[in-house]
Amino acid sequence: MNVTPVELLISDCDGVLVDSEILAERVVLDGLAAHAPRAELEALLHGTFGLTTRDIFALVEQRFGITLPPALFSDLRTQAETLISTSVEAIPGVKRALESIDLPLAVASNSLRHSVESSVRRADLVERVAGHIFSADMVAQPKPAPDVYLLAARTMGVAPERCLVIEDSATGVRAALAAGMRVIGFTGASHIPPSHGETLSALGVTALIAHMDELPATVARLRAAASGGQ
Repeated sequence: MNVTPVELLISDCDGVLVDSEILAERVVLDGLAAHAPRAELEALLHGTFGLTTRDIFALVEQRFGITLPPALFSDLRTQAETLISTSVEAIPGVKRALESIDLPLAVASNSLRHSVESSVRRADLVERVAGHIFSADMVAQPKPAPDVYLLAARTMGVAPERCLVIEDSATGVRAALAAGMRVIGFTGASHIPPSHGETLSALGVTALIAHMDELPATVARLRAAASGGQ
C-alpha cells in the first residue's frame, strides 16, 4: 500500500466539477454528423470522453478515411464553450464536498484555461480553487500524458506521490497514474456508462465514488490509511 501522506487534492473539471461532457459530446456529434454516418459516429465516440477534440477528430478521420474541414475544429469548440458557459450545471454536491475537505485544491483539465475558469465560476468554486487552474494549453501534451498533473504538483510545491486526484475518464486516470498520483474515480456525471466503474478499477484507481457526498469520507479514509490510521 502507498502510505505517503496526502498534501494536495487535484480535481479534473469536465465531468467532475461540472456536468459538461454530455453538452460537449452533443455539439461534437452534431457537427461531425454532416461528414460521417451518425449511427457509426455514435458507436465510435462511445466512451471517448476525456479526449481532446483534436484527438476525436483524428480518430474520426482515421476511421472513415476523410479529411475534416480545417475550420470545423474551431467552430465546434466555440459552440461547445458557448453552450457550456451558459448552460452547464455543477455536479450535485461538489461545492459542499470540496469545501469540507481541508486540503489545498487545484484543478487540472484537458480544456482550455478560459473554459475551465468559466466552469469553476458556474460551479461556484472560484474562492475554493483560488486560481489554481492548470489546463491543456499550459502544457506540451494533454492527458493521457501526465504533463498537466505534473505542472499542478510542481506549481503547488507538492511531490506527485503526495497528490490525490479526482477523475472521471480513463484518459484522465491514465494521466494521473502516469504522474505517480493516487486517483479516486468518479462515476456520477450524466455521461458515464454503467460499466465505467469497472474500467476505472481495472486501470488502478485507489477508490471509486458515485456521488460527491461520498468524497469527503473517501478522502478522509485514504488520508488516515496513509498516516497509519488504518
